[in-house]
This record gives sequence, C-alpha cells and structure tokens, in this order.
Amino acid sequence: MKKRSLVLIAILTLGGFIFYFTTGTEEIDFSSQVKPILNKHCISCHGGVKKNAGFSVLFEKEALAVTENGHPAIVPGNAKASSFIQRLKESDEELRMPYKKPPLSKTEIKILENWVDQGAKWGKHWAYNSLEEVETPNLTNIASLEGSTNHFLNNKIDTFIYNVLQQQDLQPSPEADSMVLLRRLALDIIGLPPSPELTRQYTNGELTYENVVDSLLADENYGEKWANWWLDLSRYADSKGYEKDPSRLMWRYRDYVIKSFNDNKTFDQFTIEQLAGDLLPNPSDEQWIATAFHRNTMNNTEGGTDNEEYRVAAVLDRVNATFEVWQSTTYACIQCHSHPYDPFTHEEYYEVMAFFNNSRDEDTDDNEPNLRIYTEEDQKQFAAIADWIKSQGKEEQLHDETLFIKTLEPKLNPDEFSDFVKGELINTVWVGLLNNGHCMLKNIRLQDEDELVIKYNSWEKDGVLNIREGDASGQILSTIHMTNTNGQKIKIFPFKPQSGNLDLYFEYSNPALGPQQNSFYIEWIAFHKSLPGKNLPGYADIQSKFTNLIEGQRDLMPVMVENPPHRKRSTHVFERGNWMSLGEEVEPDVPASLNDFPEDKPRNRLGFAHWLMDADNPLTSRTVVNRIWEQIFGQGLVLTVEDMGTQSPTPIHKELLDYLSYRLIHVHQWDLKALIKDMVMSGTYRQSSKTNTELRYIDPYNRFYARGPRFRLSAEQIRDQALYVSDLLSSKMYGPSVMPAQPDGIWQTVYSGEKWETSEGEDQYRRGLYTYVKRTSPYPSFISFDAGSREICQVQRLRTNTPLQALVTLNDPVYLEAAIHMAENIWAINKSNFKASIESAYNKATYNQIDDHKMATLEALYNEAYQHFENEENATEEFLNYRKDITGNSKEIAALAVVCNAIMNLDEFITKS
Repeated sequence: MKKRSLVLIAILTLGGFIFYFTTGTEEIDFSSQVKPILNKHCISCHGGVKKNAGFSVLFEKEALAVTENGHPAIVPGNAKASSFIQRLKESDEELRMPYKKPPLSKTEIKILENWVDQGAKWGKHWAYNSLEEVETPNLTNIASLEGSTNHFLNNKIDTFIYNVLQQQDLQPSPEADSMVLLRRLALDIIGLPPSPELTRQYTNGELTYENVVDSLLADENYGEKWANWWLDLSRYADSKGYEKDPSRLMWRYRDYVIKSFNDNKTFDQFTIEQLAGDLLPNPSDEQWIATAFHRNTMNNTEGGTDNEEYRVAAVLDRVNATFEVWQSTTYACIQCHSHPYDPFTHEEYYEVMAFFNNSRDEDTDDNEPNLRIYTEEDQKQFAAIADWIKSQGKEEQLHDETLFIKTLEPKLNPDEFSDFVKGELINTVWVGLLNNGHCMLKNIRLQDEDELVIKYNSWEKDGVLNIREGDASGQILSTIHMTNTNGQKIKIFPFKPQSGNLDLYFEYSNPALGPQQNSFYIEWIAFHKSLPGKNLPGYADIQSKFTNLIEGQRDLMPVMVENPPHRKRSTHVFERGNWMSLGEEVEPDVPASLNDFPEDKPRNRLGFAHWLMDADNPLTSRTVVNRIWEQIFGQGLVLTVEDMGTQSPTPIHKELLDYLSYRLIHVHQWDLKALIKDMVMSGTYRQSSKTNTELRYIDPYNRFYARGPRFRLSAEQIRDQALYVSDLLSSKMYGPSVMPAQPDGIWQTVYSGEKWETSEGEDQYRRGLYTYVKRTSPYPSFISFDAGSREICQVQRLRTNTPLQALVTLNDPVYLEAAIHMAENIWAINKSNFKASIESAYNKATYNQIDDHKMATLEALYNEAYQHFENEENATEEFLNYRKDITGNSKEIAALAVVCNAIMNLDEFITKS
C-alpha cells in the first residue's frame, strides 16, 4: 500500500511538472485574472450590449461559439489558432483589437494567451459561488503579538483582520478610550448618545462592555435606528412622487419596520413578509402591511397620464429594487439589453418581472389596492362574519370573503371602461357620463354574483344609472338611483346573477342636467356573491355587519394583492426596454447563473422570496453582511455596497465576508442582532480611530482596519443628537409622520393646497425617521447632510462635506432652539458660572473632557457674544425668539447658546469616534 501511494504521488508530481513546463506558467484563474481584462478592454464591443462580428465574451457558450466568419474566435488549448489572441498582437491598427484603442499590455496578452492554451476554462465570479464554511486563519506567530495587541483578538473577526494586517506588516491600534467607545456603541446600535444611567453604570464598572452591548440591542431605540437604514432601501415616503406629489398614508409600513427590528424578526421572515406577506396562509394585518415595501413605488396621479405606463414603471422599479436590496446586483442594466459585465441576459429580466407583474395595483388615484384598517369593534364584526361562514360549511368561501372585506378586491378600475358616448374618463381617473350618456365594460367574467359594490360620488339628485347585458337593448341587471352623496361613498346594490364572460352596458339619464353638465363619477366597481345562509335566522344581523364594514369609511394602507387566476397577466420581453414593443411571452423564472428555483415552491412572489432566502443563494447573505458592516464601519467589505458584480473591486477581506455570511445563515439563523453583536464585540471595532503618518500613507482609507471607524453621522442622527443633548428629544414612538420646524417657503404645492404645518408639542421634537418625507421637497436639513428624496431605492448615502452643512447646524431653527434650550438648562445647573457651563456643555455633547485650547476658544466666543447682546438693542430678544419665556440672565443664556451652537458644529459632535 505504501509503495502504491508513493507511485501515485510521483505520477501527480510529474503531471504537475509537465503542465507547468508545457504552459510556461501556473494555471490562470479566470475570475481574478482574465475577467478583469475582458471587462476593461473587450466587453464593451463583445458583450451583452454589442456583439460585434458575432463574438461575445460574456458567457462561455457565446465566447466559444462560431462567429460571423464561420470560425470560433477562441480555440481552447490553442492560442495560435485563436483569432481572439492573434488580433491582440496585430501591428496594423485596423486589425488590432481593441479597435482604435490603446493595445493591451504584454502582461495582459500573456495572461489571455496562457489562459487559452490551458483550455480557456471559464470561471465563476467569486460572489456567484455558493457559500461554504470558511476556516479561520492560523496565526502561527500569535505568541509574539506586541503587548498593545493582546486586547485585539476578541473573536474570529479579529483573526481574519489580523491575518491581513500581518501581510501588510501592520499592527492594530490600541483600544479606544472607554467613553469614546461607549458613545460609538450607542450611536451605532440605537442611533443616539448613551443615556446618563447607562453611562454611570458603565463608568462605575457595574456593566461590562458586553452587558452594554446587550442592553443597547434590547433598547427600543434600536428598532428606530436600524429602520432608518431600511427605509432608504424601501424608498419609503409620505407622498406619491412625480410632478403632482400628493400625500398618502404609508406610516404604518414604517412602524412595521421599527417593530420588526425591535422584535428581532429573523431576516428571512422579514424578507418573505415584505415581498409576499399577502400570499402567506391567512396573512395577518401586519403581514399585509409589510407588503407596502413594494407599494412605496411612486404613483402618478397627474391628469392625462397613462395608468398602464406608470403601472409598468412601478413593476420595473420593484424588479430593480429587489435585486439592489437583496442581491447587490445592477439588474436594471438588463431591462434594455443583456448585462454588459455580469452573467444576466435581457430575457432573464422579464422572467423575473413575471413574478411581480400580476399584482392588482394599476396606478390609480386612490392607491388601490388598500388594506382597510379596522377598529377593535370592526374586528369583532369580522370575526362574527367568519364564524357564520364556517357554520354554513362554506370554509372555502372564507378566503375570498376575507380578501374582499379587508381589501375590496378584486375590483374593476376605470381603465377597464371603453366606448364612451357623452362620457369620458375624467382626468383619466374616473368614469363620468352626461345625460343619456353610455359606455361599455367588456368581457367581464361573472360567476353568479348578486351584489354590485361601487365607489362613486354624486352631487345631483334624480339620476338613474342602468347596467344592461350586452347593449342598449339588453336586460337590465342593476339600477342605481343617483342621489347627492356628499362626497365619495361605497354602496352595495342588488345585481341580477349571471355566469360567463359578458359585456356590460352602462347608461345614465338625468333630464334635469344641462347638455354638458356632469353629475357623478365612478371610482371603481366590484361584483360580489352575497354571504351564505340568506334564509336562516340571524342572517340580517350578519349582513348588517358586512354592510357596515364595506360601506363605512376606514383608514387605508396601500398593500400588494395578487390578481385572481382568471385575470392573470401575461409578461413579455420589452424590445430594447420599450414597454409598448412586446416581444416573446415569458414565464416566471430566476437567473440561470444563480441558485435554482426551489422545486417545492409556487412560481409567484412567495416562491421568489423563498428563492432569495434559500441557503444556496450566493448573494443574499453576503449582501446583508456587507451592508451592516458598512453601517458600523463606514465602508463595506465590498466597497461598492450597491454592486457585487464583476465590476466591483475584489474585497481584501473576502474570507471574512464569507465567514460572516455563512455564520448568519447556519449559526445565527438570520438573526441580525447576533450579527451586529459579533461585529461590535470584535477588537477590530473597539480600536481607537486615531491615525498617524504611517497609517495615513499605507492605508489612508482604513481598508485593512488597523484603526477604528470614524465617519460623520447621518442627517437624522445629527438632528436627533442635538435634540437629545438639549433634553428636547421626544421618546414618543410610532404613528403618523410629523412636521418639525423648517425654514419658511420650502413647500409650494400648487394642486392640493397642502402645506407644511409645524407640529405642536412634543411631535416637533421626535426622531428624524418620523419626519414627513415629501419626495419633491424633502426636509431641507436632511438633504444638506446627504439624505435622499426616497424616489428610488438608495443603497448607500454618499458622505459629503460642504459649507452648506455648517450653515444648517448654525442657522436651522431646530439647531438654534436646541442650543438655547441646552444653554438654559446648563446655566441653571451651574448656577450662573459661565466657565463651568461651557465645560458641562462640551462634556454633555461629546462625552469628553474639554482641553485648555478649546476652553480658551469657547470662552472668547462667549465673551464676544455677550458683548454683542449687551451692546445691540433687541439682539437678545431676536436671538431667543424660540424661548420668549426666558427673562432672567437672558444675555448670559443667549451667549452660552451661541457657544452650545458652536459645540454642535464641532467634528467631535457630528462625527462618530
């Protein structure tokens, strides 16, 4: 046996020598060596967009295929016979590739030549490979770690980081000062500075570092901090967008996100509920509300627009956002053509779109479909109806009744109407008919429904609307006497049962009207089969409850609802991305380059959500880990957090990314709090952020993590922190969005008369994520600090540094009021001692002791401000405009407020660490 093993080793060794000497090099890796060259030099003319000469290097099959000249450009194993290689070496510029561009370097050509000679083996981009368990590096010289590094190796994250630091001949930084670390932790986990009680317990040694981490993760402010991150991804806003941009009630989705983070809902459940909560068995209202993730798309209610065009735009946005949020993939690129760099085809875009193309929303004025928000008493009535249906042995009907009571779906919107005579779609939104006007509703499937539910508005009496079968001579199926409704109403009317696909003829008469006088409009209609047991005792009471639920006005929440089977939409490829140029029909499917679709799941949004969260999906876990790492460390392990494709830079810490991603799925079971704890417990996180000349030269952007994270806080955090240290911040959670103070003249809404009305009481001091988001006019101070308008999914906020930001924190009403309130409180505590007040203000704002230089500077500022208020008539009153009740020591408080305002502009205040 031993002799046989030696012979085998000899053969393998000899084979290796033969391979090396015949190829002249070590084996070429496609992903890390070849693909970057192809992306840089070749793929713009020979890829997903263009395939000049019938040659493409995007996919292996295309690259090895016969080109327009009748021969393959790449002959595996024979670079000399491959025109792909020989054209790179041509001296004639008309023949040399890349065409009319600088030639490849000798090194690049040699890599490609050796690759072809070695068989032109295709490879897979690292991010598209399934996750596997990663072994932690073996730190062989761990015993020789410098003394300052002993604190560093706290968990396996540090082992991966230190392994890279060793390769760069770097050492980790010492641990940060305890108060710096406490403030860093609190800002990262709950988005606010640490409370005085937590600070006291930590500094007194009553709580360990891990105790503090656990306490912060359990704090209800945790959900608010991390929800703000997710709301950027979900493009959450309080208005519909586009030119008209009216308000809509979406805040219940924001509250769902906050509660989900606080409840530590696992990320797989969080995902499935948002993408397909409506398709879960017996979905709860919370799961319905979760689906507003994809109802955050914009809605164009401007008159004259094409509802189908903007419905399609919303569906495309859902496809693009889903792949941005969960797959770190620029999938939008393939709406018009195959991806220029990544292995996704044009047709695959529309196969994914087919999962999202069957929802009921149609860009209507009232955001249908909506979840009707019922009161506790309403819920009791609904429960009684459900029990009644079950008692009649009609449990199969309960699903349809539940859907109808909760959403009034399925319904027919005005776009379904046609053939108007003396009538029209008013503003392309509502059905309107004049006296003796009529229109058609064609090819409507009826299944013996005996009730017509209609939402309409009528402002004249004596009108009659008849609905006939077929045409003007058909039998009357329903008659509606139009009276003054005093606004929009939902009403139930009798309807003569019919079965099959029918054309319905709507005719309206009201002799009292003038020739061009309109007297009503219809927003939608629905056909409904009455509840079972009509002839039984107790039915009248149940029907009364049903009528109350359907006809009563309720708060509405836009949600996702799937079309019934008979209304299933077909999905076609859009030729060159044009929604009006339909190509071949496609069925729901997922990209071939990623994991297979689960065989036991339905081909709908629910099945697609399960596909995303499948352990075999190579991108979801990597994406989540990278995004959370970016939130905590200021940059992703993959620097392009929006894209993990072949154009993204190869991560320095790829093994760490895969370790954490595998651990998130298989150890933490998608528990995000556990992932965050792993990160903040690491020695990597606890390092001081102080740098030095050597580190700035070797690693100016801290890619190797030889020091702790240091970056500016988000727009919301800066404002929240100012309110917190001034004792103004409200702890109130949830509910409708609020309008804190902002400069005058920002809103100029021309359609609805909506205006910014500053909230009263504590509502104007609530956390930033509760601030009303109008897409065409976002909160000004947030925009200045790089928040977005939420019109589209925003994966990463770019951090800028502009003079306008200082003007905001120096002059914005919120920051001025916070500075005045802080000064008043501190002045009272320090009993009119301005030096002690300055010291207290600095410590409260930064959690650090002030040094002599800063103290002298702020003293000088105080004295200069005091002299200004002393010498200038009315200056004090004008400055203290937000606190007119301040009387005693007003000049001193005003001067101290100027100092507090300056402190709120310091780097150590607006920057973490």
